[in-house]
Amino acid sequence: MELSDPFKAEDFKKCADFHGHVCPGLAIGYRSSKKAMDWLRENRADDEEVVAIIETNACGADAVQVLTGCTFGKGNLIFKDYGKHVLTLISRKTGDGVRVSLKNDALAIGEEHQQLMGKIRKGDATDAEKERFKELHWRRSREIMEKTEEALFDVREAHEALPPKAKVEPSKPCDRCGEPTMSTKLIAQDGMMLCRECSKGQGA
Repeated sequence: MELSDPFKAEDFKKCADFHGHVCPGLAIGYRSSKKAMDWLRENRADDEEVVAIIETNACGADAVQVLTGCTFGKGNLIFKDYGKHVLTLISRKTGDGVRVSLKNDALAIGEEHQQLMGKIRKGDATDAEKERFKELHWRRSREIMEKTEEALFDVREAHEALPPKAKVEPSKPCDRCGEPTMSTKLIAQDGMMLCRECSKGQGA
C-alpha cells in the first residue's frame, strides 16, 4: 500500500525506516515528539542538549529517538516502565520542560482490529486476515497523523530534575568472567571485583 499524505514528511519517513513499519504507536511517538520539540523551541540534540523521559518502550519510543536525538547510547533517553504514552522533554540550556501525555481513548482501536491483532500474535491469522489487519493498522495510523494536537494530547509544563550527563569511565576486567566492565559498575564480593551478572551467579 503506497503511503500518502500525511505520511510523506521526510522526518516521518525516517521514523518509519528506523522502526521498520508504519503503525499507530509510531504515529503517536512522532506527533508527541513534534509537539514537545515545538513547545521547547529546541533543535534535534547532537549531544545531550535535550533530555527525553519516556514511560513506555512501545513503538513510539523509536520516533522519539529519531526526532529528538535523545538515545540510550548518548545517555539522554531515560526509560520509566510505567506503560503510559507519555513523553517529557527537558532542555539543558534553559531548564524548561514539557510533558506530553496521550489522552484517554486517543489510541483506542476497534473490536475487529483488536481481534485480528490477537490472532496475528498467536500465529493463527490467515493471509486475508493479515492483509485486513494491515489495512486497519494503516488507517488508524493515518487518523492519528491527521488529528489535532488537542484531540491527542494533554500538554503541560514539566519540572523535572535534570539527570547528570553520561559518564565515561575506564573499564576493568571482572575477576570471574574476565569481561571488561565499567569500573564504577563492579561489585566487591568475596574478595573479588565482579560484574553485576557474575555477582548474581549468572556469569561465566
